[in-house]
Amino acid sequence: MFGRVKSLDAILATAEKKSLHRSLGAFQLTMLGVGAIIGTGIFVLTAEAAQKAGPGMMLSFIIAGLVCAVAALCYAEMASMVPVSGSAYTYSYAVMGELLAWMVGWALVLEYAVAAGAVSVGWSGYFVGLLREYLGIGLPQEIVNANALIAHIKLAFGAAPSAELSSALEVGGYINLPAFIIALLVTWLLVIGTKESAFVNAVLVVVKITALTAFVVLAVPVMQSENFQPFTPLGFGGVSAAAASIFFAYVGFDAVSTAAEETKNPQRNMPIGLIGSLAICTVFYLLVAAGVIGTVGAQPVLDAAGKGIAPGNATAMAAACASIANEAVVCSKEALAWTLREIGWKQIGNLVGLAAGLALPSVVLMMMFGQTRIFFVMSRDGLLPEKLSTIHPKYKTPHVVTIITGIVVAIFAALFPVGALADISNSGTLFAFAMVAIAVMVLRKTDPNRVRPFRTPAVMITAPLAIIGCFYLFFSLDWYTLRLFVGWAVLGLLIYYFYSRHHSHVGRGLVEVHEDDDDIPPSSVPPLPGI
Repeated sequence: MFGRVKSLDAILATAEKKSLHRSLGAFQLTMLGVGAIIGTGIFVLTAEAAQKAGPGMMLSFIIAGLVCAVAALCYAEMASMVPVSGSAYTYSYAVMGELLAWMVGWALVLEYAVAAGAVSVGWSGYFVGLLREYLGIGLPQEIVNANALIAHIKLAFGAAPSAELSSALEVGGYINLPAFIIALLVTWLLVIGTKESAFVNAVLVVVKITALTAFVVLAVPVMQSENFQPFTPLGFGGVSAAAASIFFAYVGFDAVSTAAEETKNPQRNMPIGLIGSLAICTVFYLLVAAGVIGTVGAQPVLDAAGKGIAPGNATAMAAACASIANEAVVCSKEALAWTLREIGWKQIGNLVGLAAGLALPSVVLMMMFGQTRIFFVMSRDGLLPEKLSTIHPKYKTPHVVTIITGIVVAIFAALFPVGALADISNSGTLFAFAMVAIAVMVLRKTDPNRVRPFRTPAVMITAPLAIIGCFYLFFSLDWYTLRLFVGWAVLGLLIYYFYSRHHSHVGRGLVEVHEDDDDIPPSSVPPLPGI
């Protein structure tokens, strides 16, 4: 299985036989990246990071950004050299063989699908806040979280009764209905095609950038230095844990590489899109984090023993926040809007909340866009049923895989909290990023003469740093998340050995495929054409 390697030339030939329409330029790719990156990570997970690290979350943003930066340099070399869909999956197939490629692709499924669910939940928090602030409507707990449902499931599977489970049952909550609905709406938007999703996403990218700019302009000038003390109230371990979570705020740049097959002049434009979008977002993140900390503080709430409460412990967090009348940014599900209201800009805060409510669906769109492209390529290689790569005769989009992805994302969003989903998504992302860095080094040795329009600088330093950084963040995740990742990997191996290895085109000796398909060449859903 490790010997099944699909050559780069074969990958490029296959892409030409069943290719996606090339329509994206450098600016479009950069805006695609900004649209994918800026979202739940900064609008919502700021509060989660503060609960884990306090003001030290500034270091968390820097650590996560640095890991992404070195990973992006590795991605840029591979994406410019192999300008086809599939991202880390495709690169791994060309360098390390089919089994590892399958595992990377399977991890990317975890990244994109769960990430889309996390962003949907983040949007739900802002949406509920908007209804409360603008219309005075408070949605019942039964339809804005699934705490009680999860508690019932745990008890049904033999969990011992506890105060936490009892509190969850009392608080209630059986489904996050707003998150469920937004995931299905985005699925519909992706199915119907290019113009609709391009226009909507372009508008929402502008809205997000405007909202963050307004926050920075209003918050940064009134920062107080004393709010940064103590800087690391829970020690450096808290900073590491926050970095592992806040990593979610950056990983959207990976979605840029999934659009490589739809990019004009990818040798030039892919590196610009990857690195440019990451640089823009890093500056925004540090300014926004400083604004939150400097204006309202970011100290974590503690339990009776004086220890930091895990953000995922919804019941304990709710009790601690109730004791201080929710007067802390870590208690808010709409951190930036709450901060502006607290410093006297209530209406602007409401507008930022409105902007987040309007804009976060663009990130759901980008995550689901990336997910469908990964499935598309894995299906094209025979590792998944080829029916998944069917193109809709009218809309020219991969509608089958899009609908399946949308249903799964909606279920995730309906049942799980944002922090848990973000951490689970990060586990898959970090694994895939590490594999790309390894692939870059291996390919430098095995195919040194191949043209590399973009070369990772100091690759034997940059790539190992990316690998070390990814493993550092991976093992900074909590053990519950790591166990879920292992379970997901085992499930992936079972699917591979019982289905994929028998249907693989490479395994069956089919190098170039789809020459006679009547749906060639399909149009895709480029996220930002004409921008």
